[in-house]
Amino acid sequence: MKLIASILLLFSLSACTTSSHPVIDKQTSERLDEILQQQVIPAHNKPLGERIANISAAFLGTPYQADTLTGSDNVPEQLVVNFNGVDCFTLLDYVAALSHASSRDDFITQLRLTRYHQGQVSFVQRKHFFSDWFSLAPLNARDITDKLNTPTVKVTKQLNLKADGGKYLPGVPVTPRIINYIPANNINKGTLKALQTGDYVGIYSPLAGLDVSHTGIIIKKGSQVWLRNASSLKKNMKVVDTPLLSYIKTRPGIVVARPR
Repeated sequence: MKLIASILLLFSLSACTTSSHPVIDKQTSERLDEILQQQVIPAHNKPLGERIANISAAFLGTPYQADTLTGSDNVPEQLVVNFNGVDCFTLLDYVAALSHASSRDDFITQLRLTRYHQGQVSFVQRKHFFSDWFSLAPLNARDITDKLNTPTVKVTKQLNLKADGGKYLPGVPVTPRIINYIPANNINKGTLKALQTGDYVGIYSPLAGLDVSHTGIIIKKGSQVWLRNASSLKKNMKVVDTPLLSYIKTRPGIVVARPR
């Protein structure tokens, strides 16, 4: 019986964790090389926000596609690289990793560090929540929500715990975390002025167990502030630039993280 239990334990662990060797198709591989040559390497010495703007622009028009990553509590996690379709979170993954990369191999390393806590390719270690980006090492960004000269609201969340007691992500532990957000009605000219191109934005979710419901990247063009995001709206279904104010006027509020 002990032997059987040990075998089952090993199987369970192997189902959650795998090597960091990337899974990448030919089309994505070619597009990665193109972005590296046209956007990443030439902009190596430019400010981080400008690099993020240029790199993310290369994804404009990319189809929206959910569930492109491989891994669950009983399926081995894989380091997936898929530029053929992105959701709001994988878009940020790829852009953040590319913004710190100096080569193809370095991008793979940066993606692993961006997507996973301690760089460990594991479903449990994946940074599933937006606030993981500024809470779990290595940090992808720092939370600046309460530093934008705008009144915030502080809420204690039990991330991954549904109101009915279930979990959004089986196998992932519940994590208590304090979330600061700026209510949409509090956003003013001062807020917009304090935002910077390249800032990461999460749309606050009032649902139990969630910190945000959507993510995007701040792009400032003159006096206009845009949210560059992988939109699942029927009229879009691709990566687009959306005027930030018009987008958030019917949303609860925002959480803002500045890239590191």
